[in-house]
Amino acid sequence: MRPKEIKGLINLDDLVDVQPGAVVSRTLIESDGGTVTLFAFDEGEKLSEHTAPYDALVQIIEGNMKVVLGGEPNSMQAGDSLLMPANVPHSLEALKPTKMLLTMVR
Repeated sequence: MRPKEIKGLINLDDLVDVQPGAVVSRTLIESDGGTVTLFAFDEGEKLSEHTAPYDALVQIIEGNMKVVLGGEPNSMQAGDSLLMPANVPHSLEALKPTKMLLTMVR
């Protein structure tokens, strides 16, 4: 499923804004094969440790984020990507206002 207003060439940076004290998300693609979701985190905002039943790829669009994957911290910045295998515990924390793209494959 693809939202009607998103068609053709897009600029990810324009699709979601960082909001004070919040984590904002926008689903770009949702299908039986997986999802693509754009996130915006204000500085200090986080997702606590959790697992997902599917493999995922995190791509940092702008900002800096600490991603702990399987107990190993990863410092990420714009342009960095991280493969997250299914069922491996992970957490995310924005070190400054950050936008990231999450692609989850089912």
